[in-house]
Amino acid sequence: MTDQPRTNPRIGLTGGIAAGKSTVARRLAEEHGALIIDADAIVRKLQEPGGRGLAAIVAEFGNDMLTADGTLDRARLGALVFNDEDARARLNAIIHPMVREEAQRLADSAAPGQLIIEDIPLLVESGQAGRFDHVIVVEAPLMERVRRMVEDRGMHEDDAHARIAAQATDEQRREVATHVLVNQGSVDELYQAVDAAVASILAVPRDADSGRGTD
Repeated sequence: MTDQPRTNPRIGLTGGIAAGKSTVARRLAEEHGALIIDADAIVRKLQEPGGRGLAAIVAEFGNDMLTADGTLDRARLGALVFNDEDARARLNAIIHPMVREEAQRLADSAAPGQLIIEDIPLLVESGQAGRFDHVIVVEAPLMERVRRMVEDRGMHEDDAHARIAAQATDEQRREVATHVLVNQGSVDELYQAVDAAVASILAVPRDADSGRGTD
């Protein structure tokens, strides 16, 4: 992996589904000029027709994973990996290395001193916390998350609870967090929490050899 210039803090951003992570990423980009590397967007690109991710998925799981027009049948794949832990592990073994490779390529384009934010929903589940100088975790009350998933995304309440249960818990995320942002007030309050986290990150001395913050 290519080393970043030592002036570039590398930050992992994660949180449960519908916790408000996208709002945090937007604030980091717009107010603090951060380079946002969106793992989900990378996955979608890899899974487009002609993408190496799609080719690898078909090789592993078969042509049943394709729709009639040759695109990925996301519903079929999602149903498979959601209900089969072994299939989920096989998919992750295919996709995660590709995502990390592309994320590194994007990170190498950062300007000197620019915050590098990797937005990774499954950061804890994929064991990537150790790659980062800091990890920002976004939390929100459980029922507020369920409400957003039902009202904003048109999801059935039972499905919303199942999706949440399939992810890491808030407690597991806190174990790797350097900063926890609790999203249970207004957007302005969340923005203030983001700004405070950035100020804290920038105040941490950088070790000239390791590139990581020091106490």
